[in-house]
Amino acid sequence: MISRVIFLAACASVCASAQEAESGFELRSTVSAQSAYSRELTEEPREGEPVTGGFQAILYPAWKLNSHWAISGAIQIHSRPYFPEEFYSQGYGVKTNILNANISYSQFWKKASMVVRAGQLTSAFGSFLLRYDPSMNPLPGVPGSYGYYSGGVQIQGLAGAQVDATAGAFDVRAQFTNSSPANPRSVFDRDQYGDWTVGAGYTIAQGFRVGASAYRGPYLDRHYKFYFPGEAPPHSLPANGYGVDVQWGRGPWNVYGELQGFQMTYRKIANYNLHTGYAEVRRVLHPRWYTAARIGYSHPVAFPGTETYEFGAGFRPAANQIIKFGYTVERGPKINGAEDNRAVVQFVTSFRLLGIAGK
Repeated sequence: MISRVIFLAACASVCASAQEAESGFELRSTVSAQSAYSRELTEEPREGEPVTGGFQAILYPAWKLNSHWAISGAIQIHSRPYFPEEFYSQGYGVKTNILNANISYSQFWKKASMVVRAGQLTSAFGSFLLRYDPSMNPLPGVPGSYGYYSGGVQIQGLAGAQVDATAGAFDVRAQFTNSSPANPRSVFDRDQYGDWTVGAGYTIAQGFRVGASAYRGPYLDRHYKFYFPGEAPPHSLPANGYGVDVQWGRGPWNVYGELQGFQMTYRKIANYNLHTGYAEVRRVLHPRWYTAARIGYSHPVAFPGTETYEFGAGFRPAANQIIKFGYTVERGPKINGAEDNRAVVQFVTSFRLLGIAGK
């Protein structure tokens, strides 16, 4: 099984195999187009038709300076509404996010490795972000705790530095960032406070890995939706996240699971506590066909929670193309029947745009 740190380094260059050349530049991309049906699109404030279409493109530039140093990035461009959280918000248009933009130093030994990165980074918490690219995620949606605009871990870049290391079957990581994964802040924003994320894993056998991670640090800013008048200064109110994860693969089967807990602290109101988890399974039926399912829950301690059931299938018309069919069922005390259910058809293609080998 590929170790986590090698996998992270590969993701920085679109999970491509390392180039033989000592240096060079490469640009790869994953592009998705989808059509979605949801009654959420007809409700306030959007009040549109129940069917929408959109696109998502992720560009992965990677410049290998030599055998140790590299500069890499991940730039996401998508239309709105595209992600489910945009179905019940206002506005249309195109949005760009820099998920990664960092310089890295790597060193590999026979049974150990180390990668140090600095710049814009995705959160090191949990395990799903390693499979965020649509060409790797078997379903159109994502687990509930990994939100695009909310959740315990937002899918946005954070400014900071990270160290990943492996030794035999063990892998560890430590990340320091300018803000919390629960509320990423730009380097130009106010209320930036240092946050720590740490994690570790152990590969029990080939294809079978267990891990744990945690983060802690201030998460509020003075314009945050739930920062109320008279609340304590943001720097004194930390968010805490902790989780365990497992992945197993054998033959045509791949299984992933995570259990997570989050606490956002307050003084004026009670702390917000959230427990989440999901289990995901994929079964390859044929070299061109697979089926997948993800069952998850999101349960705030003092508020009604939800359960999510996502089912799908994928067809590969070509080696670098996938057509996904997905249907998501949302259940909860505040959900009326099938009003929050979603049906999605998604086409994903990955390709190399440019490759220039050096010496």
